[in-house]
Amino acid sequence: MTATDGAPVRVGVFGLLGSGNLGNDGSLEAVLGYLRAAHPEAVVDALCGGPEAVTTRFGIPATRLHWYRGEYRTASRAGAIAAKGLGKFVDVFRTAAWVRRHDVVIVPGMGVLEATLPLRPWGFPYSLFLLCASGRLLRTRVALVGVGAATIGDRPTRALVRWSARLAAYRSYRDAQSRDAMRAMGVDTARDEVHPDLAFALPTPRAGAPSDPSAPPGPVCVGVMDFHGGNDDRARAEEIYRRYLDGTIRFVRALVDEGRAVRLLTGDECDASVVAAILDAVDSSLVTAAEPSSLADLMKEMAAADSVVAIRYHNLICALKTGTPVLALCYAAKSDSLMAQMGLGAYCHPAREVDADRLLGQFRALERRSAELRQTLDARNLAVSRQLDRQFDSLTAALFPAADHSPTLRKAS
Repeated sequence: MTATDGAPVRVGVFGLLGSGNLGNDGSLEAVLGYLRAAHPEAVVDALCGGPEAVTTRFGIPATRLHWYRGEYRTASRAGAIAAKGLGKFVDVFRTAAWVRRHDVVIVPGMGVLEATLPLRPWGFPYSLFLLCASGRLLRTRVALVGVGAATIGDRPTRALVRWSARLAAYRSYRDAQSRDAMRAMGVDTARDEVHPDLAFALPTPRAGAPSDPSAPPGPVCVGVMDFHGGNDDRARAEEIYRRYLDGTIRFVRALVDEGRAVRLLTGDECDASVVAAILDAVDSSLVTAAEPSSLADLMKEMAAADSVVAIRYHNLICALKTGTPVLALCYAAKSDSLMAQMGLGAYCHPAREVDADRLLGQFRALERRSAELRQTLDARNLAVSRQLDRQFDSLTAALFPAADHSPTLRKAS
């Protein structure tokens, strides 16, 4: 696979990668697996939030996304505010220069077109707009692959997201409601496709066999999140966090009182404070915390569990992909949609209004149907795998028209 001048195709990957979010890095891992299997001659590098981490883990060159190193810290002093503003200006040229060096740029998965968690327009939405605008101006194909989207109320953020999507050369979404959201925000989605989340393409361990009803109950994985609501919840962010944390602590304590081992899991570095709060509140040797560094680590933990309760979207995906019954604490419609798609729509609980007693009742109902739900997940995962094969075929056809479209490459991807 080469560019028109005979040189290898230069592929860039872009996003908040290497910044401590395991879901984002899992999406990158899936795309790199596709590129290495289907387009092994491609020369790949990244423009990302954590370049050192990306290079160390994935073995590709990486450049820092922002010129200003304090981009993710709140600027309160005049000097910091001025430096951050200057950084936004410098990033126009830095982004364009990086884009110009590539034939194709891929934004791998992630919720880049949504604001279901707190988000400022001059943060990542601005960076994404610079990328897509540079791609259009410099004739570099920018692909938003398997991304999440949601209708956005904040006007500046909505405008940046809408124009980013319009300027991209290729778009696909991880669920139908994401495509519907972009259509509602004024983007022509007639040619856009919907495929399962890219993380479903990752290799995964199998879950254990259903527990013997006469045997003692096995461990429960509880995925946690530093959750304060979304963009529209800023006025009650602390209230939402306290209710979520208190409900989760009560739920974990109830499991411990029944003699269940509980394994706490994170999905982002910022979740460590929630783990610490739960361990402090529930003083028991039955409660332990894992330190996952990848979605593969999460899946190994979940494959060994009887059941999972989780809030982060990619934690849910890990449980579903291992075939382990999972109860979702849903903070956005994407989680409800995912659970319904995988046959577990009845096992959703609102993350903003955690009721420990009701949550415990739902959990017990989930465990009573464990064997049946494992069979359901096996069947759904087979279907998801076939759908992702079509996603990668579509991406090759759109971005690498000169590549060999043989069945061997499709199978490898």
